[in-house]
This record gives sequence, structure tokens and C-alpha cells, in this order.
Amino acid sequence: MSETLPTVRCRAAFISDIHLGTRGCQAELLLEFIRELECETLYLVGDIVDGWKLRSGWFWPQAHNDVVQKILRLARKGVRVVYIPGNHDERIRDFCGVHFGGVVVARDMIHETADGRRYLVTHGDEFDGVVQNARWLALLGDWSYRGLLALNTHFNRLRRRLGLNYWSLSAFLKHRVKDAVAFIDQYKTAMADEARRRGVQGVICGHIHKAERRDFDGIDYINDGDWVESCTAVVEGLDGRLEIVHWLSARRLLAAGPPRLAAPLAA
Repeated sequence: MSETLPTVRCRAAFISDIHLGTRGCQAELLLEFIRELECETLYLVGDIVDGWKLRSGWFWPQAHNDVVQKILRLARKGVRVVYIPGNHDERIRDFCGVHFGGVVVARDMIHETADGRRYLVTHGDEFDGVVQNARWLALLGDWSYRGLLALNTHFNRLRRRLGLNYWSLSAFLKHRVKDAVAFIDQYKTAMADEARRRGVQGVICGHIHKAERRDFDGIDYINDGDWVESCTAVVEGLDGRLEIVHWLSARRLLAAGPPRLAAPLAA
């Protein structure tokens, strides 16, 4: 992988749920992705910095600072950077409309693709009934999730020693517990309904840490995933085509050597 020859050339890129300030953040992998990225617009789709965690204890290694500096450097080089806050960085919503070092903060955004389709870009927490109506339960769930991630770290350290690939315990549990599955389905439906209400063709969001693309009666639902477990992003090619990039898989293809991939990488 090279900084001088970007591999992921695209018109726009969408990343969310980085959770800088937490031990679960995969900052080094995100830095790899950004080094390979060449785009006109970068959307930061919420939960970039985890204010919930930082209020209870400070954790900010150099790699987390490097992510911030790398994004600011992109803005200085002319990349349009749009920061759409989520629930973990909700304090930043007080600054909607303000520019910070070339980064503009917005509540949400309508993105138009090269082929003329319009997408609502929003983090998605405002369509999560637990976050909006039972904040204490959301905080409890966040604490439990971070506990699972800590357990997952030790589990995957052992898997690496055995030569096995990363496997997410928390994702496995989340997608097999009946109530969690029902919540995720309700969330997707709510996001698609909001896109339909806003008169756009689709929605690009984050929040639930599950990268996915799905059609809801003509509404294109796309979730860009996260940089805690799945390490995924959404990219728009120069022709307007939208794809999900699974960086853990894509980086293995790049490490294999030439031929290099010039088009957006998808799983």
C-alpha cells in the first residue's frame, strides 16, 4: 500500500462510528484507508469522537490524533469535508453551520451522486427510540458493548496466534438475539421512511455498526458500518455507483501486490 498512488479513487466517501477516544477504535486501520483514499468529498457520518467515553476517562493515543490531523490535512488540500455529528459526539451539533479548519458541521446533508440520485446523509440516532426516549438504557448498552469489545480483543489476540482471521463476538451476539434483530429492522425501516418523506432516492447512515445495503420499496438504504469492528466505508465512484468497502478484506488484496486496484474496493 502506497501513499503516492491512492488505490481508492472515488467521488465521495462516507465513514462513521470511528469512536476516537475509546480502546476499541481501529485508528491504525482507518489511517491505512485514508492514505489510500482520493476523493472530492469526505462525509464524517457521526460518532467520530466518543464524548460519552471521554467524559468518564481520558484515552487518546497518538494514532487517534493522527486520524484527526490526516482529516484536517485532506481539508487543507481541497477535499470537501462534512461532519454530521451523532449521539456520541452530539455536543458538536451546537456548531452546525460552522467551519473548523475547512471542515463544515451539518445536522444532515443531501448528497447528489454523479448520476443524479439524491441521498439523505445522517448518522441515524435521531431515529433510534432507545437513544431518544431512554438515554439511561442507551448508556447501559454502550457500557456493555465496550465490555464485549474488551473481551473480543483478548479473544482475537489468541486467534491471531493461531493464524485465524478477526471474528466479532459482539456482532455475532447482536445479530442473533431476537430483540436486537427486531430493533435493527425497525431502525432500517425508520431510515427508509425518512428518506421517502424527504423526497430522496436513498439514505446513507451509520449508528448501528452494521454495514449493509438494502432496498425498501424503492428506497436505497445504505449503512456505512463502523471503524470499531467491521472497518467499513461507503464510496461513490466517478460514475455515481455506490459501494461498501470492507477494508479488512481489501487491504489483504492490496498486500498481495500488483495488479493494483484503481476502482472502489468492495467485498
